[in-house]
Amino acid sequence: MAVISNAQNADSLKLPFAIAKEKRLPEEDLANKKEGCYVTGVPDLSSDPVNGFGYGGEGSLFFNGKRSDPFFAYTPYRAKLDLVLFNTTRKQREAMLRLDIPYVFNTKWRLRLEGGYESNPNLLYFGTTEKTLNGLSYFQDSDSSKTRVTNASYQDYEKHGLVGDNRFYNTYIKEEYILNVSGERSFLDGKLRTLVGYEIAQVGITTFAGNSMLQSDFAQHKILGVGKNTVGIIQVGLIYDTRDLETDPSQGIFAELTNELSMKKLGSAFDFNKTFFHANLYQNLLPKRVKKLVLALRIAGGYTQGNSPFFEYQDQWSSEGSIEGLGGAHTLRGYKQARFLGRVMTFNNLELRYRFAQAKILKQHLAFAAVPFADAGGVWDELSRVGNFNNYRVSEGMGLRIIWNVNTVLRFDYAVSQEDRQFFFNLSHTF
Repeated sequence: MAVISNAQNADSLKLPFAIAKEKRLPEEDLANKKEGCYVTGVPDLSSDPVNGFGYGGEGSLFFNGKRSDPFFAYTPYRAKLDLVLFNTTRKQREAMLRLDIPYVFNTKWRLRLEGGYESNPNLLYFGTTEKTLNGLSYFQDSDSSKTRVTNASYQDYEKHGLVGDNRFYNTYIKEEYILNVSGERSFLDGKLRTLVGYEIAQVGITTFAGNSMLQSDFAQHKILGVGKNTVGIIQVGLIYDTRDLETDPSQGIFAELTNELSMKKLGSAFDFNKTFFHANLYQNLLPKRVKKLVLALRIAGGYTQGNSPFFEYQDQWSSEGSIEGLGGAHTLRGYKQARFLGRVMTFNNLELRYRFAQAKILKQHLAFAAVPFADAGGVWDELSRVGNFNNYRVSEGMGLRIIWNVNTVLRFDYAVSQEDRQFFFNLSHTF
């Protein structure tokens, strides 16, 4: 232990400014971290009843520098460039380019850039109020003279309720061009960061022929956002971060409070304000007996005020990327994406990440982890109603993680709920 402590002190002396010892990578991850530049990439293959069969690729170009760089032991990378290209048999398309540079130019600033295009004709809409918490229901064969089926599984709802003119009742089309730039400045030896950013997007929302819940709600002035609109947002945030490794933490806390402000005076089509908070805790439970048995916990909540378009209800903005919910791969995994929406939303996730094996294959370091998990979340129409715990929904499941060269995490999750069963493959942890 004394040798590691001396090494930490030596690194701290070489740094242009102090970085907290909690930010230093674990010795095992530091030993496996590659020097220089390298590329990782995986085929992005998926199959689900909403988007069909998906194919594409997600690749990252890492700039790690050399071990002689004093930042080498304190950052997952000196810079990372991500490219995402994706397409499905049901015409979902995405092209995104992201750049992330911690301690840019050896300063206390971090720069993030993101730009891209997405088109998806398979997005789901069930409303924007607590009524979305009601179970799925339908008339058999869309015939109102027959008995209504209530609390249906999603599979039965889709098979028997979404037929004829109701085929696209919950489905809409979104086309979006987006550009986001943000800067973060660190304080308290890197544990605290402030953030300022700006996002501009051109968003087009259309519906299909036939009955449409979204079009009906828009016509009745229940929601905003259908059609083509420009959304400009000023972003600010406060971040507390003591994770030892951002991409695959063993220890530490990540907590942030962010706010997004959209104003017509600044060229946006809407006036609204969104506040989001989440705290992630990571604890290596048995470091002396098991190399990695990490308890990961997330508590999160968001509140949307003003005249927000409906699609902003489900977009909770984090400094590390937007979190869409409630439902889907990143929040409540046992329910469909955007299954529940409301002005107030919360979601909580619990994972136990057990690294059971690791190996070097073709000079690539691979680690394998089993991850049982549980999710819970709810929506409310107003803050004053948050005390109603009947609004919570839960799901649980089992996952597998493959950690490739320390920084790239391949995630496989199978989740179940009282309404649905879903399988996901993604890059990066859920949180």
